[in-house]
Amino acid sequence: MKLFILLSLCFLSFFNNVNHIAGAGRDAAGENPFSPKAYLMRYWSREIHNNLPKPSFLFSKASPLNSVDAVNFARLAAENSLSTHFPSFCSSAKLFCFPDLTNSLEKHDSDSNFIAYDDRNFTNYGTDRLGGVDSFKNYSEVNYVPVNSFTRYSRDSTDHKDKFAHYGTGRNVVDQSFQTYAAGATGGDGQFKNYNSEVNVAYLRFTSYADDANGRPQTFASYSERSNVGGGTFTSYGKNANGSPNEFSSYGKDSNVIASNFNNYGEKGNVNNDSFTSYGFNGNVPENNFKNYGAEANAGSETFSSYRDQSNVGDDTFQSYGKKSNSEKINFGNYGQTFNPGSDRFTGYGEAAKGQAIGFKIYGVNSTFKEYTNKKAMSLKQYTDANSEQAAKKLSGSLVNKWAEPGKFFRESMLKEGTVMPMPDIRDKMPERSFLPRTIVSKLPFSTSKIDGIKQIFHASDNSTMETIIKDSLSECERAPSAGETKRCVASIEDMIDFASSVLGRNMAVRSTDNVEGSKQNIQIGLVKGINGGRVTKSVSCHQSLYPYLLYYCHSVPKVRVYEADLLDPTTNAKINHGVAICHLDTTAWSPTHGAFLALGSSPGRIEVCHWIFENDMTWTIAD
Repeated sequence: MKLFILLSLCFLSFFNNVNHIAGAGRDAAGENPFSPKAYLMRYWSREIHNNLPKPSFLFSKASPLNSVDAVNFARLAAENSLSTHFPSFCSSAKLFCFPDLTNSLEKHDSDSNFIAYDDRNFTNYGTDRLGGVDSFKNYSEVNYVPVNSFTRYSRDSTDHKDKFAHYGTGRNVVDQSFQTYAAGATGGDGQFKNYNSEVNVAYLRFTSYADDANGRPQTFASYSERSNVGGGTFTSYGKNANGSPNEFSSYGKDSNVIASNFNNYGEKGNVNNDSFTSYGFNGNVPENNFKNYGAEANAGSETFSSYRDQSNVGDDTFQSYGKKSNSEKINFGNYGQTFNPGSDRFTGYGEAAKGQAIGFKIYGVNSTFKEYTNKKAMSLKQYTDANSEQAAKKLSGSLVNKWAEPGKFFRESMLKEGTVMPMPDIRDKMPERSFLPRTIVSKLPFSTSKIDGIKQIFHASDNSTMETIIKDSLSECERAPSAGETKRCVASIEDMIDFASSVLGRNMAVRSTDNVEGSKQNIQIGLVKGINGGRVTKSVSCHQSLYPYLLYYCHSVPKVRVYEADLLDPTTNAKINHGVAICHLDTTAWSPTHGAFLALGSSPGRIEVCHWIFENDMTWTIAD
């Protein structure tokens, strides 16, 4: 350690002397020769054995750190002290970090109307308010990665109304937290008209939602509609509430891989009428988990008009449903009529309940009841077997292409000049970040066994969104490779070069689609070129993972062909883009529910599947 510090100080002294020489210390490209980017250029020239131009799209992701900062942060990383310089490290290295929100001591003694609002922490908002209306018209509409926290919101208020017209709509990675929302409130109402719709990665938490409320209705008109990945958690929802109906008009509609957790839903509620008009409609692989649903509730009503209807696969758990409740009415109008069967588990259903009525008009595919202990108190009405051959054919015929965006997957025969086809949305929806220099990233912990150290560096508290993001990426990087796959997660361009060359050798090239023109439109295929003469070839494809610094999941799979193609406007025939596509010839090991088979109407091993390389993803091949 002492030797490292001594060498670092010597380097800094040398650099400062060089930097004072006019015109010295700059290479032909104007880059300081001691910067991480200049080192990368030299590394590329040494490791890549051809004269192809350096790829500007890849080099644009190199660390922006200057020479002095790179050495200082490397020293701090070696000393395990980066966390004490977190804000400067995050901004200088261009990382993805959530801000450390400071407590807000703002007082709101009169009605508040926030036209636009971002990145704040309300520790005490609207407590003990009497009457009035608070309105957030555009909440988190500007910031690309909004982080907001309401520690106490409308607690013990009376006849007070809260309105969120647009909450976090269209953002990228959203972290929103209501620790106590309307706890002990009497009268009034809460409205979320458009809550986190069209969000890319959402982490939404209501720790205590309307607990002990009295006569206060809550409405979510649109909750996480058309969102992609993430989930919402209601830790305690309506506990001990009295006469407080909650309505979700549209919950998770058209969303992709969204998880919803209701832990302790309506426990000991009295005369509450909760309604889910459309829950998880047309979702792709939704995961819904209700723990302790309606336990010891009295004389209320729970209605799911449409539950997970027309969704693909999915996983639902009702654990302890209606336990010890009294005279509750629960109606599932349409439960889980999916295209591909998911997994439904009802554990402890109606245990020790009295006078309870349950109605399932249509009860979905592959569903089971476990511990259905009080059958005499229940009535399963109008049970329709959605697992019948007729129902399955009806769903298959109408929904086969629903969950795969048009053009996301296609057949190899489509890659010929003159073909007109839809182009999916290939835009990169990840937060913008940069690689770290190898000198820094090599000193940072990167494994689930060292999660505490990683959380310390990036200020990720327990059960926080950042902790979830870090754990998810580590899990994917550490999982065993699939059959025939060679994989590695890389956090520097040098590491990416090393992995790609270990598969392809040193005469290699990296390719990506030029831009995003044509996204979500029809395109016409122009001139097509097959890499390696259109023959089966080796390739290394790299896809972004969500992590504080730029991290790529790179892997090589057997039996692929790679193509480049000019993409034209089908009306004018003008070139608008230059696309890179990869075709997987062996799909035997793919899941039968893979989106490619839903889109193309086949099954594993029977067809090849092609897709475009999206913005900021890439594939490496042997250079032509």
